[in-house]
Amino acid sequence: METSNKLLAKTDKPKHKGGRPKVKIKRETHVKVRLTATERFFMAAKAKDAGMRLSDWIRAAARTAKVVARLKPEDLQIMRMLTGMANNLNQLTKLAHRDGLLTIATKCGQLLIEIDEALKYFNSNDRQDT
Repeated sequence: METSNKLLAKTDKPKHKGGRPKVKIKRETHVKVRLTATERFFMAAKAKDAGMRLSDWIRAAARTAKVVARLKPEDLQIMRMLTGMANNLNQLTKLAHRDGLLTIATKCGQLLIEIDEALKYFNSNDRQDT
């Protein structure tokens, strides 16, 4: 009888299996990225400096990365305009060397204002980040 009481006492307690506890959020999917040896070394060095594993460092970098969308057709049109304005500025500079600076000063001033406005547009935060 005593042995059967001991067996019952042992089965009342939950049995601890030991080992690592279950992870609440399980990472089940994989992403494959091809890197050069230099890129991998660079990332591994940054991860080591941060005291992180490479995969943890890549996850953190991906969360904080800022990606700017490619240029839209309207943006490309503005870039072409900028290129044309740069050509005009170059021609005005040549004229200034030939005819004198004072005659070209007003034309250059207006052109520089237009170029400045176009550059401010590209450097503004109006373009959406994705």
